[in-house]
Formats: sequence, C-alpha cells, structure tokens
Amino acid sequence: MTAENRPNRAVEAVLPEDLELTPQPQPVETPPPEVMPADGAEDRSALAFLKVFKHRNYRLFFSGQLVSLMGTWITNVTQGWLVYSLTHSPLLLGVTTFAAAVPVFFFSVFGGALSDRFDKRRSLLVTQTLACVQSALLAVLTLTHWITVWEIVALALFQGFINAFDVPIRQSMTLEMVGKDDLRDAISLNSMMFNLARVIGPTVGGILIALVGPGVCFSIDALSYGAVIVSLYLMRFVPRPPAKHAAPLKAVKEGILYAWREREIRAALTLVAMCSAFGAAYLSLLPAFARDVLHQGSEGLGFLYTGVGAGAFLGAYALARVPDRHLFTTPVMAALSFGVSLILFSQSHWFGLSLVLLMPAAFSLMLLGGSANSIIQLVARDDMRGRVVALYAMAFLGMVPWGSLILGWVAEHFGTSRAVAMGGCVCILAAGLAWYDRKSERLKLKAAE
Repeated sequence: MTAENRPNRAVEAVLPEDLELTPQPQPVETPPPEVMPADGAEDRSALAFLKVFKHRNYRLFFSGQLVSLMGTWITNVTQGWLVYSLTHSPLLLGVTTFAAAVPVFFFSVFGGALSDRFDKRRSLLVTQTLACVQSALLAVLTLTHWITVWEIVALALFQGFINAFDVPIRQSMTLEMVGKDDLRDAISLNSMMFNLARVIGPTVGGILIALVGPGVCFSIDALSYGAVIVSLYLMRFVPRPPAKHAAPLKAVKEGILYAWREREIRAALTLVAMCSAFGAAYLSLLPAFARDVLHQGSEGLGFLYTGVGAGAFLGAYALARVPDRHLFTTPVMAALSFGVSLILFSQSHWFGLSLVLLMPAAFSLMLLGGSANSIIQLVARDDMRGRVVALYAMAFLGMVPWGSLILGWVAEHFGTSRAVAMGGCVCILAAGLAWYDRKSERLKLKAAE
C-alpha cells in the first residue's frame, strides 16, 4: 500500500492486473485491524506522502486541479452569498445545495459504471469542459443583471449532473496515475489539495464579492477550468481497450450487490452517508449562520469557510499519518468527534470562537471521509472500483442535499443554531451504532474461533 517491500495484505480483495476481468468468487470477509501489518512495515513519516509526486501524470493532475478548485470555492462562497442576498431564506440556501448535489445521489452509480468501462482521461475532458460552460453562463447572467434565484438553482442542478459523472471518474483515476502502492498517500494528498483550495478560495471570494461583485467571481471560476483541461491533455496513459460489462442497469446492480456483501465497504458507506446527510449539511447553512447568528458580512463568511478549509487540510494530513492497524476504527472516532464539534459550534455566538470551533469539525469530517475512501478503494476489486467509488460519492456528496433540505426546514422554523446541533446529535448516534456493530462482529469472530 505504501512501500514496495510490504507483505501482501489479507484485507485487500483486488485482483492482479492480468486477471482484472476474470469472473471471481465473492471475497471472504476478514476481520479488519487484527490482520493489518505491523507498524514497522509502514512509512508514516511526516513527508512520506510526497513521494506521490514522482508520477508525472499525478504532478499534472495536482497542479491543474489546485487552480481549478480555487475557482470552484470562490464560486461556492459567491453562490451562497448571492442566494441569501436575493432571498434572505435559509430554506432556499438548502434548496440550492440540494439542486447541486442531488444528481450525484441518483446518477453517480452510472458515472461509476462509465468509469469502469471507458477511458477516464477523455471522459474527464468532457465533464470539465461542461463545468467550464456552466460557470461561464452563471457569470454572464450575473454580470448582465438577469440572474434570479431560480436560474441559480437551475445551473446548480446542471453542475450536479456533471459532478455525478466527474467525481467517480476522477476518484477512480487515482489508481491509474500512481499505482496501488501509492494509492492511499495519493488519496490523502488529493484531500490536502482540495482543502488548500478551500483555505485560499473562500477568503479571496469573500473579498472579491465586496470589491468587484459576484459576476467577476463566477468569471474567475470559468477561467480556472482551463488549467485542469490543459493538464488532462498533457497526461499520457498506456492505452487500454474498453472493458466489456453488462448493460448499464445490470452493471450498476452488480456494483451495489458487491458493495453490500463486503462488510467493511458496507459499514464505511453507511457511516459516511449518515454523517454527510445530517452533519456535512451544516455547510449550506453557513451564510445564514454568518449573517443572522454572528452578524458578519461576506468577508466574515469567507473567513468561516477558510476555517473549515484549514481544519479539513489538517484532517487530510492526519489521514496520511494514521497507522494501518487503526485505519478501520478511524471513521468511527472521526464521526464521534465531528458530532461533538458541531454541537459546540452551534452554541457559539462569538465570531472568533465560532471560527476556532469550525476547525475540529472540518478536521473530523475530512478524516471520516478520507479514511472511508481509503478503506473502500483498498478493499474493492479492480473491476468494481469505479462503481464502488461512485457509491462513496453518493454517500459523501449525494446525501448532503437531503440533509440540507431537512436542516434548512429546521433552521427556518426553529433557528439555525438548533438545526446545526441536531445534525451533530445524529453524527454521535451514527458513531455509536457503528461502534456497536464493530464490537458485535468481533464477538462473533471470537465465538467462531
């Protein structure tokens, strides 16, 4: 997983490259932490993950994505601020988030099937070009003062359809860029890149909203897609013939059944889904929290998003340092910490304290998502990886819109603080259920012995 001389792991159910498409019997479930290799076999030093940059394709991917993601975060801040400025409605903030993410819930499994079947680089060129067009339309409508909240919602829905295919393809392409040995470190570095953009982008976005207006912010995002499109053109992969699968619906069904039969994958997906639906949805309420609870303007909102990005960046770095023997318990502990942090944040009415409390919340959510993603990609078979990663995208991103609608309704009727606190309580409950399930499984294994 991280070093060439490591022994084979019993927990990995992936196939050799030359047997990737051969029908296989269902892999036997194995107990997680007890079968992990000893710490002495791993390199978890402070900068060990940087060896991923030895891969040329990954260097291109990283540089292009970093620029593009900064533009994306500028748009995220601007879009939320513009919706709330036009409507002053927490519910419509939730509706906008719902529109942007709900296609991921319904269609990402088809994106995963596409990822397992066709050339990933060419597929990403299509999705990234369409995303550039979406941002350009948003910029033109805003600069010409034709924008309304329902046009924002419609374009957010369009972006959601793009993401439903883009996310599983981009996530599963990581293996082709770095290989299995460096996969987990690449996942950690991807998360750091995402959150480095989150640190810089929202701060710049909050300042730009005040200085030049939201139209320019959307224009910057449209231009930023050029970096990732160029990087994709420059990548070179060994040509592979398209994989032959069943019809799309049957391929999707096979992926779902495979994920359900693998206990570790099933457990990780369930925990991520609950915490994303009721915990991660707090992000959609940040504009309302900034204005109504903390009495801040767009600059204050930008700093709140920056606090979220800083905490998540540290969480991504912590993921690279987690020993293998603790990897399978990390999502449970992260979910518990996430819930407690959200409850504490919901009770703060002082901007400085709220900014500080956002960091452990974001840290925990990123550690939860990153560790679950690592487990899923390491356990999944090669020929199923795209579809399993699509299910992860459905759980991590696709569940957020449902939670945003629920928390938006709660915030509209009972207040934003209570809505965020309720989400934290659900995350604690999910962690407790996951811990009980793990404990029960260990008791069954001991009884079987």
